[in-house]
Amino acid sequence: MNYLERAREFFRNDHYATDATGIVIEKAEEGYSEISLEIDTRHRNGIGQVMGAVYSTMVDFSFAIASNFDRPMTVTLQSSISFMNACRGDRLYACCRRTDEGGRTCFYSVLVSDNVGTEIVRATVTGYKLAPNFAHPMSEGEDPYREQQLLFDRAMSAVKG
Repeated sequence: MNYLERAREFFRNDHYATDATGIVIEKAEEGYSEISLEIDTRHRNGIGQVMGAVYSTMVDFSFAIASNFDRPMTVTLQSSISFMNACRGDRLYACCRRTDEGGRTCFYSVLVSDNVGTEIVRATVTGYKLAPNFAHPMSEGEDPYREQQLLFDRAMSAVKG
């Protein structure tokens, strides 16, 4: 199973992003993701424009993929979204890229555009890597995120059946 297939499998239980909105993971690498969404009537507001929540969901989900998959579990500390243009196409794309990383924090940049090249949203996200919750003391030199990796491995085993 390649990296993209593993990411799709890992995030398939994110039902809001994948089922309710229809977002598709197109590319997943360490610190990077690309997702897409075919716009339909459920994504439009009362005046026929794409709802702001759609863009927010795309920013959040692309960040989740880039910062969490095969990494320590990370949550959003802060995000800033700038709406620049209205959507002109019928498909949206979000590209998320890690711009910096420290011991507990990480920083990502997200661009949402449409299929006709309109840059619609630029966002920055600051993430916080959650502390592992160990039931036993760590040994010197032991990987501090090993427990999260074990939980991930168990979840992947359960998904595979």
